[in-house]
Amino acid sequence: MTKSRHDIAISKLSVLLEHLSVQAKQTDELNRQHKSHRLIENNNLFSVHLFTTESDQLSAYVEEVKKRFNEFSRLHALSAENTNKAEFAKSSLQQIEQQIAALLNAIQANKAMHQAAQVSFDARKKVRVKSAQANQDRYKEMAKAVVLSSQQLYQQLSEHHEFERRLMDMVTEREQQRIHSKSANNTKLSQEVLALHQRLGRCRKAISVIERNIELAEKSSLR
Repeated sequence: MTKSRHDIAISKLSVLLEHLSVQAKQTDELNRQHKSHRLIENNNLFSVHLFTTESDQLSAYVEEVKKRFNEFSRLHALSAENTNKAEFAKSSLQQIEQQIAALLNAIQANKAMHQAAQVSFDARKKVRVKSAQANQDRYKEMAKAVVLSSQQLYQQLSEHHEFERRLMDMVTEREQQRIHSKSANNTKLSQEVLALHQRLGRCRKAISVIERNIELAEKSSLR
């Protein structure tokens, strides 16, 4: 029995769909091996007006076309006896052809699409690396500032301790002079001793502040 033109077209579509299914699976497997696919894996590949399937896997869309094709084949077998079914089968065939064309284009464009995604992926990676490096540099600068601050504080502490020692020597010297001085000089030396004690008090207060600042700086560097 000779096949009709429609039967031949259906047979060709069936073979084409099988080839398309193999290509789609191979492409999906290839995509899974590329890190750049992460940038597009949550996006639907086609318009909702063309496919009801929502996926980043081409093989999922091929399965939808196969189901539609099987329904078309069934309607085509009955279309000779029913005009309405014939029209529906014709409309279904047009949509199948559009879907197959879209899938073929997607498979052909897949490499270029992932190359573009790879460029974007690499650019984002560079941004992350630069950001991490910038954070590391900032932490180093902060640590350096803390070290420098601590060094300056210890230098100030050393200077104030030296100043304290000299003031204490001066107090001792003036006290000795006051003890051995004549009564005419006694009042002046007492005032000098008092002034030295006041300066010594301020010096020791400054030492306490510096020691507290050193303690805070060292605690901050350990966080």
